[in-house]
Amino acid sequence: MNEAQTREVVERKGKGHPDTLADGLGEELSRVYSKYTLKKFGYILHHDFDKVGILGGRSQVKFGEGTLAKPITLLINCRASYSFGNEEIPLEDLLKDAARKFIFTRYPMLKKDDVTIIYNVNPSSSPGNVNSSSKGGARKYWFNPRGPEDLPEVSKLNSNDSVIACGYAPLSIAERICLEVEQYLNSDSYKQKNKWCGTDIKLQVTKEKNKAGVTICVPQLAEYIEDIDQYVNNVAKVKQDIRDYVSKNISQELDFEVNVNTRDNIQVPELYLTAIGSSIESGDIGLVGRGNRVNGLITPNRPMSIEAPYGKNPVYHVGKLYSVASHMVARKIYEATGGYCEVFMLSQSGRAVKDPWKVMIKSGVDGKDAVIKRIINQEIEEINDITMQIIEGKIDIVV
Repeated sequence: MNEAQTREVVERKGKGHPDTLADGLGEELSRVYSKYTLKKFGYILHHDFDKVGILGGRSQVKFGEGTLAKPITLLINCRASYSFGNEEIPLEDLLKDAARKFIFTRYPMLKKDDVTIIYNVNPSSSPGNVNSSSKGGARKYWFNPRGPEDLPEVSKLNSNDSVIACGYAPLSIAERICLEVEQYLNSDSYKQKNKWCGTDIKLQVTKEKNKAGVTICVPQLAEYIEDIDQYVNNVAKVKQDIRDYVSKNISQELDFEVNVNTRDNIQVPELYLTAIGSSIESGDIGLVGRGNRVNGLITPNRPMSIEAPYGKNPVYHVGKLYSVASHMVARKIYEATGGYCEVFMLSQSGRAVKDPWKVMIKSGVDGKDAVIKRIINQEIEEINDITMQIIEGKIDIVV
């Protein structure tokens, strides 16, 4: 990619944004459930946690104080196996405990009554189960398997769906700004020095030749803000901190504009002042798949699929496996060739996971076909490793 000739727009929803939290909740439920069934039965049982959500509560804030007047609701809306053989899984307790741990770990200031849970688990199978006098195939027992014979992926790992996944490497300057600035402001080290800084940080970055601009929303925790002057000073500090970070870590050559909390009205005042640091406290709703892709960005200028991998079964959901693999392939091709690379991986429902229907490469270098082919073949052959790395937290797709 030629940075000097590219017009870019990039977006990121930070780790406290409702949609990012929903993605994280789906992933956490999948990891907890996968670990439980793997340890208990020796297999990761069928599940789909990609339709969970977080429903906003209502907060009351003033300088020096923020409280919740209506609780936040975690929506556990999913499908999962509730038994294996003759043994039932304590599914409701398992998932509710995991959901509570997830939200209280991120927002330890919440009290028990600040969070409620709606539990809706449907063990119905996807289309394919036909009622007849015969004993029926695995589809009939998809979410209540009698044994390994009802886990067809054990003997032959096939794709669950026909999907398009894509990835690219490397990140551009604009993309690095978007990703790294949010991660910097939401880092433990920044929070320790700036306890007033909330997590629901959302930003957009534009870049045209040498000009770049950031528009960012940064919540402030009411507990730590004494008055309007302190709030305004914090906004100015964020602006300078962003400028300093980009200059030191990304580029010193940009004509760089920073806009913070542009909806603020100091005279009223209407401010981004919060009780816990996320808009889930005040009515906003988060749903899986409405935010960042697996590289942590929303990139209209790049290849981008609407596939939402968060919370999906990491064994055979190719929307998840191929989304991760395509970025890994692109990154390794870039590292091996030095050229910008785009990767498209297409599956066919029922086709072997290790046999994608199509793998298409767009590379900025010539004469490296053998190298590229070797990387693709190696990553596809090792694609099963992605499953365990996701479960063990070595690969976190909610970046």
